[in-house]
Formats: sequence, C-alpha cells, structure tokens
Amino acid sequence: MNIKEYMTGLGQQAKVAGREVSRAESGQKNAALLAIAEQLASQSAYLAEENAKDLQAGREKGLDAALLDRLELTPGRIQAMIDGLKEVAALPDPVGAISDLNYRPSGIQVGKMRVPLGVIGIIYESRPNVTIDAAALCLKSGNACILRGGSESIHSNKAIASCIAKGLASVGLPVEAVQVVETTDRAAVGELITLSEYVDVIVPRGGKNLIARISAEATIAVIKHLDGICHVYIDDHADLEKAVNIAVNAKTHRYGVCNAMETLLVAESVATAVLPELAAEYKTAGVELRGCLKTCSIVPDCTRATEEDWATEYLAPVLSIKVVADIDEAMIHINEFSSGHTESIITENYTLARRFLREVDSSSVMVNASTRFADGFEYGLGAEIGISTDKLHARGPVGLEGLTSLKYVVLGDGHIRQ
Repeated sequence: MNIKEYMTGLGQQAKVAGREVSRAESGQKNAALLAIAEQLASQSAYLAEENAKDLQAGREKGLDAALLDRLELTPGRIQAMIDGLKEVAALPDPVGAISDLNYRPSGIQVGKMRVPLGVIGIIYESRPNVTIDAAALCLKSGNACILRGGSESIHSNKAIASCIAKGLASVGLPVEAVQVVETTDRAAVGELITLSEYVDVIVPRGGKNLIARISAEATIAVIKHLDGICHVYIDDHADLEKAVNIAVNAKTHRYGVCNAMETLLVAESVATAVLPELAAEYKTAGVELRGCLKTCSIVPDCTRATEEDWATEYLAPVLSIKVVADIDEAMIHINEFSSGHTESIITENYTLARRFLREVDSSSVMVNASTRFADGFEYGLGAEIGISTDKLHARGPVGLEGLTSLKYVVLGDGHIRQ
C-alpha cells in the first residue's frame, strides 16, 4: 500500500462527504445515529469476536493488564456505546443556530451563525469505544471525520466502522462521512496530520508523547491538552469535612484520568487539622504521599517531594502535597506548575472564591467541587471529543459546540453602503 496515496484518498473523500453532512438536517443526522446504534446492537456478537482477536494479539505482544482492560469491549461497554449514540441524538443541534443578531445604524442586521469545522482527523490509542464517541460528535456537529485508532484495536475499529457505514447508508448519508484508517502503518499518522488541503482540524487523544509529537509535526490546527496536572487548594476558610471528601475523591475516584488531582495545596493555618485525617484516608486507599518539608513534619509517612513532583502527572496512586501560606502562594504555585487543565478551591469565603475563579488561568476552575467533574458528560455536553487547554477556539471539554465555528451573517433588504 502506498500510504501517501491512501491517506490522500481518504482526505478527498472526506472533503466531499463533509459538504453533504454539513447541510444535512438534524432529523437525518439523528436518524443516522440511531441507525448506527441499531447496527451495534444487532452486531454485538460480531464486535465481540473481532475484539477477541485484538485482545489475543495484545496478550501475545505482552500488553499490560491496564491496556488490555481499556481495549476490551465487554457487553456493558457495547451497551454504553449504544446509549452514547442515543444521548448525542437527543442533544440540541448547534449547526445553523444564529446568535447576537442586532440592527446596525445602517439598517442591516448582523449576527453570528454556528457552522461545522469541516473535516476532523482524530488520532487515539487503545479504547475502541472512542471510535463511536468521535463519529457521533462529528456527525451531529455536521463534520466528516477520519479516525486513526491504535494498531492494537484494528479489528475492533474496523468492525465498528462497518456498523457506522451501514447506519449512514440506511438514511442516505455518505459512508465516507466517517472513515476509519485501515492500516496500522505509523506513517499514516504523519500523512494525516499534514493533509492541510483536505483536513481542517486534528484532535489527538492519548499519551503525552503522542500528543507532543502531533503538536510538533502537524501543519493543521490541533485541539489538545498535553498534561492533566490538576490542583486542589484547601483554603484557611474551608469547611474541613467538605475538604476531606473532595480531596479524597479528586485523587482516588480514578487514577489514570486527566482530571484526577495530582497536587494538593493546603493553607498553613488548617494543615495540622486536616492533613492527618487526609493521610489516613490516602493510606487506606494505597496512595503514596510526597510532600514539602512542612507536610512531612505533619505526616510522618510522607516522603520528601522534589521539584519534579510538582510538575508531574502521575496517573497513578501518588500524590504531592504542599503547605502554603495563603491563597496568593497557592495561586503562584498553580500558575507555575499547572498544565492549565483543572483547579479547585475549597473555601467558604465568597470573596476568595471569586479571586480564585478570576486569577487562576486554567480551562476549568472550580469552587468546592472535585476536579473529577471536569468532563463533557458532567458539564452537560454529552460525550466529549477530548479536553482542550489551548486558549483559541475551544477550551475545556470539547463537545458539539467545540466542533463548530462561527461566521458572521448579515441580513439586509436592498441596503447599500453610503
């Protein structure tokens, strides 16, 4: 296979299909999503068979238990994909919505219309359910997409792609609106991220190395985040019961996710009151603690943190803790070491909460809530394509609206400029 020719062909087909999908009515797009859901349900046994091939190949390659778990399509996960399609179908369609329509002194009306981005290339690892999430969001937002999953899930992704194609065809939409790259050759990624003639946006989902490579080499706009170094700050005015519950949940609810807390900051005035209780909770959960000198003096089992710890996304049962003088020192630390993903303050002081919201420069900033809420579904966006820590176009969880752009529309009635 000539990879360049193959990927160029996918791009050309996606461009043509994208134009058709962009003008499809909401009812037709929703019908396609529901038809794909029906295909997944009727082909669940086939999906499981193809997934078993990937699992067997993964075991032979020595993939660890965590990767194999992410790769597996259990009956529950297949049902979750079906439910996800129905949820996206039920969401409002952002395409064509006009906002900020106002009369100008000349008599014309000027507003903004939400429109699809065009063709979206999505590169992801391991989890085959991402194929459905990405296809559903792109389709509902009027975009065509080219999906490049990990080589370890090639059989699963091709099986899912066949269900998507049948669903699209059944409602009269082009099957090329969702294309799964069918080669495991890594050169395909390099070609996809430089197809600027046909692809409008690249969305990488995966590890830091993958995202860093794509960000460095892509000639197309990239929606991404590199790290999830998230902080919780327990303020002088915190309700300590809330603080303990939130700090435990933010770290231990799930470890290998980008919105898990990696550094806990505690105001010096409440450190001796709250850290021993938190340390006991973390010990029960099997979390290793690494702290500053003051933290280690309060929690004897804590090992001394290094400068590298403050800048590390552990994605594991490891937590760094720092005692700070006040909110100012907390925000200085956050703005120095944060990856711009999610930060939370625990406080009953409204004025300090407002300062934290205003001055902390991250894509999600919270008051008295776990960082684990930084998620498209929890924000009411339905499924999400990923999290963006960039400041242009989309920021935070990227749902349907994040996969669209705005253009100005002008309404006149024979108006000419004087």
